[in-house]
Amino acid sequence: MTDEGASLVEVTRHGHVLVVEMRRADKRNAIDRAMADALDRALTLLDEEDDLWVGVLAADGPVFSAGSDLTAGGDYVTETGGEYGVIRRHRTKPLIAAVDGPALGGGFEIVLACDLVVASDAAVFGLPEVAIGLVPTCAGLFRAPRSLPLNLARELALTGDPISCSRAYAAGFVNILAPAGEARSEAVQLAKRICKNAPVAVRASLAAVNEMAAADDEAGWEITDTAKRTITGSADATEGLRAFLEKRAPKWSGR
Repeated sequence: MTDEGASLVEVTRHGHVLVVEMRRADKRNAIDRAMADALDRALTLLDEEDDLWVGVLAADGPVFSAGSDLTAGGDYVTETGGEYGVIRRHRTKPLIAAVDGPALGGGFEIVLACDLVVASDAAVFGLPEVAIGLVPTCAGLFRAPRSLPLNLARELALTGDPISCSRAYAAGFVNILAPAGEARSEAVQLAKRICKNAPVAVRASLAAVNEMAAADDEAGWEITDTAKRTITGSADATEGLRAFLEKRAPKWSGR
């Protein structure tokens, strides 16, 4: 990994567990080209190294991830992993999200792309795109209804308001609740529990479950593209982004 990549994404080993930590706290771990490439390399290492059996995706700072860096102009897609180097990756090994702060927009969609979730009291989850005239474009529109009760997924997509970690836990989305500051360590412990089992059997089980769950992904990407086309060039989308950058309330026209 380049020096730049190493500064944005830190990789540490705990036996057979690889911890991948996003380290762009000053930008709320928003993902640009360099960070996407660094995440892609780290997750490729997890996939390809035989001695690594489980991954943990964590984040430095008070925010797990705000998703896309809007200044990147959409330049955060990698050949292997898709958006952020994560969203469209076909992984062979379990990946646990360790969420110790807000995971919003693309940040929540990163969590949705993982296999298990450990979250602390500081975590909240949300899809705030509608608040600025946009729609979730990194699988949130179809992975949220798959991982959460349908009406809760609708609430997230339509209100833009986040939900607490306790509500996400009650809904079955979060596997383990941890005290604030302990999500990463609890996720490593969960990973070590998985590592007690035969890695070939774990990978086969993961592949079977994920293949069934992802059977309708192609349709999901098609409906996401339809939603994107609907808002592209709309007056509301233009106004939403302008209001966001100007730090003011948007004035919607419904067009």
